[in-house]
Amino acid sequence: MTDLFGQGGFDVRLDWGPAGATATRAEVSVVVDVLSFSTSVTVAVERGIGVLPYRWKGVQAEEFAAQHDAVLAVGRLEASKGGAVGAPSLSPASLLTCAAIPRLVLPSPNGSTIAAALQQSDSAVAVGCLRNAEAVATWLAPTIEAGGSIAVIAAGERWSHDDSLRPALEDQLGAGAILSGLVALGYGDKFSPEALTAVDVFDAGRSSLDARIRGCVGGRELLSKGFESDIDVAVDLNASSVVPVLVDGVFGPADRIRAAEHHHG
Repeated sequence: MTDLFGQGGFDVRLDWGPAGATATRAEVSVVVDVLSFSTSVTVAVERGIGVLPYRWKGVQAEEFAAQHDAVLAVGRLEASKGGAVGAPSLSPASLLTCAAIPRLVLPSPNGSTIAAALQQSDSAVAVGCLRNAEAVATWLAPTIEAGGSIAVIAAGERWSHDDSLRPALEDQLGAGAILSGLVALGYGDKFSPEALTAVDVFDAGRSSLDARIRGCVGGRELLSKGFESDIDVAVDLNASSVVPVLVDGVFGPADRIRAAEHHHG
């Protein structure tokens, strides 16, 4: 029987959050958390930094970083206070200019949680955002060509009062940008309706992408805290040719390696 809730029967799928990610059961999955996990990972990998995603902050993250001989990224506000200037943080703008380091632990309750869930489900995992949307689409194409399944996962955020999923417009647009690239490559006939509709949303909003990202809840939250530079980095559509892929717990550049070759199951 076709997997109804996993959008089975379609090679290209779109879903939300950790539960949606595992429900799709795709061979290759792309995590889209535009503000800012996916953007931060992409910027770091552009600079040659290996990124270890981690679900929690605090002491657990410090211990994890120490165990893996990595530097722990500090929070945005912490980095902006005295004493931490120049330290790598969750801010993609800071990662563009921080001192080069070999390995970075990036705590993220959304993007990292989804990546971990996907890794356990034996899906190959990449991250995508507006910065590398076209590159991700190009990288995914051989998997679709070979008859494989791919899922683009919009991370969304969490409501603080009950931890339920809050769909985030920036992630809808980031997912749509990647999927729009796949339509341009000729794979639209393999899309689920969910994936096709994400393309429609992106195509309709593309001419005002900057304003929509700055004006949505996630963008306004960053602006209210003084992190406009992070939005500048995030909305730079197709600025990067890097596709970060998770191998042995570390995000590194896919280069020209086919997506399907990272699938271990």
